[in-house]
Amino acid sequence: MADTPVEYIQHHLSNLTFGKHPEEGWILAEKSSQAAEMGFLAIHVDTLLWSIIAGVFFLFIFRKAAKSVTTGVPGGLQNFVEMLFEFVDDMVKQTFHGKNPVIAPLALTIFVWIFLMNALKWVPVDWIPELAMATGLVNYFKIVPTTDPNATFGLAIGVFFLIIFYSIKVKGGLGFIKELSFTPFNHWIFIPFNLFLEILGLLTKPISLALRLFGNMYAGEVVFILIALTFGAGWIMGILGLGMQWIWAVFHLLVIPLQAFIFMVLTIVYLSAAHEDH
Repeated sequence: MADTPVEYIQHHLSNLTFGKHPEEGWILAEKSSQAAEMGFLAIHVDTLLWSIIAGVFFLFIFRKAAKSVTTGVPGGLQNFVEMLFEFVDDMVKQTFHGKNPVIAPLALTIFVWIFLMNALKWVPVDWIPELAMATGLVNYFKIVPTTDPNATFGLAIGVFFLIIFYSIKVKGGLGFIKELSFTPFNHWIFIPFNLFLEILGLLTKPISLALRLFGNMYAGEVVFILIALTFGAGWIMGILGLGMQWIWAVFHLLVIPLQAFIFMVLTIVYLSAAHEDH
């Protein structure tokens, strides 16, 4: 375990990494320097694991609600799922101006899945990592996937591919190129300038999606870790830290769903623009 506050923070912000080390082959990194030396041939095992757990939990809850649906007096789970469906459906109707039956299910999946991954932030920062390290099998273990830019960029790149796909499907390949070439200035002399602006704007969409979600979640995690440090600084600081932890956790009652909502809304807006045939 870490001996100093700096080491403690660095430890809690490091992922459990599996990859190909240039000298030791395929291993689980035992220290951050090993993970860095793996380069591109590495995966964050904890990010993948908790992303999958959140996704499976999402499917389990919604499948359970679907199997127990009734036309009579609905139960609490059915009410909750129906509220989510109506909320997302209304948002899609207000924001998406094309016709595509995929958008609403996609928006619902994005909102609930990101919410569940963000919600892992409510688990105290030491509980699960300490339990994992107590097995003696791992030295690092993060449980909030959205504090890892690999996860947020993975989601954003998926949305980016959908933007390109539907742009070409709706407008055609030549239509999409024409839109990039003649927007915003509809004259051939401005084609290079238009292409620069439009391609830059296109590329900034996944970057803004990924960094907005990652930045907010990562900053919140750092604050939770800093608060956790107060528990080892005497009983007075411990009591103060306990109060700050509850305040920060309550504040995340807004932050966690808000970040999922923003990612969902921007995805709908971007896909709506991709369906517009000028």
